[in-house]
Amino acid sequence: MSETLYLRPIALAASPQSDEGVAVRLAGGLTYASRFALIRRSGGRVTAREVLGGDQVEAALARLPDALAAEGAAQWAGLRAAHAPLQLGLKGGGARVIRLDQPQILGILNLTPDSFSDGGEFLDKPEVASAHASAMLEAGAAIIDVGGESTRPGAAAVWEGDELKRVIPAVERLAASGAAISVDTRRVGVMEAALAAGAHILNDVSALRHDPRALEFAARTGVPVVLMHAPGEEHLHTQGDYTDVVLDVFDWLRIRRDVALAAGITREKIILDPGIGFGKSLADNLALMNALPLFHALGQPLLVGASRKRMIGALSNEAPAHKRLGGSLMLAARALEAGVQMLRVHDVAPTVQMLHVWRGLRDAALTDFAQIAG
Repeated sequence: MSETLYLRPIALAASPQSDEGVAVRLAGGLTYASRFALIRRSGGRVTAREVLGGDQVEAALARLPDALAAEGAAQWAGLRAAHAPLQLGLKGGGARVIRLDQPQILGILNLTPDSFSDGGEFLDKPEVASAHASAMLEAGAAIIDVGGESTRPGAAAVWEGDELKRVIPAVERLAASGAAISVDTRRVGVMEAALAAGAHILNDVSALRHDPRALEFAARTGVPVVLMHAPGEEHLHTQGDYTDVVLDVFDWLRIRRDVALAAGITREKIILDPGIGFGKSLADNLALMNALPLFHALGQPLLVGASRKRMIGALSNEAPAHKRLGGSLMLAARALEAGVQMLRVHDVAPTVQMLHVWRGLRDAALTDFAQIAG
């Protein structure tokens, strides 16, 4: 029976000097970790767990069997790897650079009749949709994420022709304005048309499983791709039966990362998303949010989309989707604390404001100890 290993940051620090100089910078960002749990699992069961300081990890890995030591070394390198900026070619020439050494905001533009939060608000209303996208960009969104298919539980299937009709005109308008655009779709036909219209990133909630042509297409185009965890393939919210949701999702994303690499998608083009709310219970979602630093061990930039999700309503007297701003900001803040590079949100302006304050606190923490020592 094969054994698997996980190197999970379990104590975050405000700065590299705040824990006797042994804190490790996570993923080249503004988050530091000072203690790590080295976890071993066999047959779905955790068989060993050792807590280590940042200065003890390499020695502990060296004591492991060769296969586990190699995986541990890869995860240790992944935790500390700084990610190169996304280079997005703009239609008509030029490039947009999205830095990943600081958090970036994706503003959601749902062009659907039945999305759980804003279904019908922008569908067949091009002027309203354009104004909303412009407002999100002005508020500080780095990317607009355009989708024409609702992926809420129980949503009706969408014909590809309808999805194209919803998405492509919006992408064309955004591209004309010079915006960076991701397209939220599972279908290669929509991916191809959206890229031709000026989109730059493929955001696939099926992790390139739904359409059998998707892996080859994404590799051939060379654009960044977001691979999101969802337990089901056709019906994304089904089959959510986990032994340990955190470690199971980690293993699943590791496999999809490796499948993408084997298909020819280069490492710097892969972004991973743990899929908050997709086929997961409230307890599952809370566990994943608390464990987000672990996913840096996969060595890829991370995207989290928890905005207005059902878990917020479950924790706040069943507040409807449009009254979940406070919970959305809390989950966004938790993701920032974990070092997540990209946040997909509905409410861009308040999230950007929260991000600015968080960044100010982080910057101040870097000088706190120097001032005390002086």
